[in-house]
Amino acid sequence: MAEFTRTIVSRLRQYVGDRRHSKRQRARLSLSLSLISATKGLNGTRRINWMDGHTLDLSSNGLALVVPRITLGEHHLVGENRGLNLKLQLPEGPVEMQATPVRYERLEEGHNETGYVIAVKIVRMPDDDRARYSAYVATLRESKPISPN
Repeated sequence: MAEFTRTIVSRLRQYVGDRRHSKRQRARLSLSLSLISATKGLNGTRRINWMDGHTLDLSSNGLALVVPRITLGEHHLVGENRGLNLKLQLPEGPVEMQATPVRYERLEEGHNETGYVIAVKIVRMPDDDRARYSAYVATLRESKPISPN
């Protein structure tokens, strides 16, 4: 049922309009993600699992990620108080950030890949990474912003 609701909301954005504050730019960049609150293993050490994916689009405040699964280990990637560590591969080198998932949906059939799209809001980033990320987004703005969905 939740999947159905997400699909309806996504379709409504196409017809009613998109209320996002930052213009999104299409960009396919490789990324790795992990959960911020990784659980401790039996021996007391923190085991961090990573998942690879890529971006669908990005803005100065958020990204749309494409990942093969909606779970990492036994943990759901999207949920209340869930945080993600992201390592994004810009052309000039990697940047790291922490993000909060906002919503997700399964990629529709007929799409050229399978998996999920997760919309995330950037909540924390080192200053030097923020500067490089912002500069990259600015170069993308020179082209026309993509339409919402």
